[in-house]
Amino acid sequence: MAASLTSIAKVLCRLSPSILQPLRQYQSCLQRLPVRSYRALSPFAPPSHFYCQAASLQNDDAAAQAETLHRYKDRPWDYLESEEYIERYGTNPVWADYRRNHKGGIPPQKTRKTCIRGDKVSGNPCPVCRDSNIVVHHQNVKLLQQFISPQTGMLYDPTRTGVCMKQQKKLNEAVGTARDHGLLPFQIPYVEFSGEDYSNSHDAVGCTPPPPSLTSGDTWYKWYSEITPDEQEVAKVKKTYKAYLK
Repeated sequence: MAASLTSIAKVLCRLSPSILQPLRQYQSCLQRLPVRSYRALSPFAPPSHFYCQAASLQNDDAAAQAETLHRYKDRPWDYLESEEYIERYGTNPVWADYRRNHKGGIPPQKTRKTCIRGDKVSGNPCPVCRDSNIVVHHQNVKLLQQFISPQTGMLYDPTRTGVCMKQQKKLNEAVGTARDHGLLPFQIPYVEFSGEDYSNSHDAVGCTPPPPSLTSGDTWYKWYSEITPDEQEVAKVKKTYKAYLK
């Protein structure tokens, strides 16, 4: 019995290449066909093929997302001119339609410290953290201008934009660096100065007057003369520090 089983196994091993190759070709042909044709040819096909197809679609989406991130990684300012950005935000700033989740009718007075802690992302992250293509950089001028008030030239308060404190700090640093590099203008307030502020008519800063005809006991300048204090003020001071003047 054992000898017969061994001989049958040897025969199957010899015939396996000739049997398996047509099956493999048939399987490859089925995979190239659309889903409807595949179901028509193989109504009893296992569901693993459809599971693999769903997994391949997920892999394609992940690959497309990774490609998008890689595309805007070196030049994040190109994202603000892309069709994806226009379709998502339009002409509004990235923080225009953002509303933070909170309990009650009164919103919190401070934004959260950060939206991403390690691998955990908080619910409803801030306008910068929710979009991975938005990168705070000093050359990303169009993004920085969305957070700067055109009237004052200062950054909007994070309670208005909803940006977390970590991203707000990055925005402050990026705006300062952009202004140092000349990418953003400085807004210096206009102040009117009168001519009296720069005049040299005062005796302390003006030209030295000629020596007057001095009499005995007079000083050269009037502010060098002895000043007589007010007697009432001296009496008040003595009364205040009476215990210390003994």
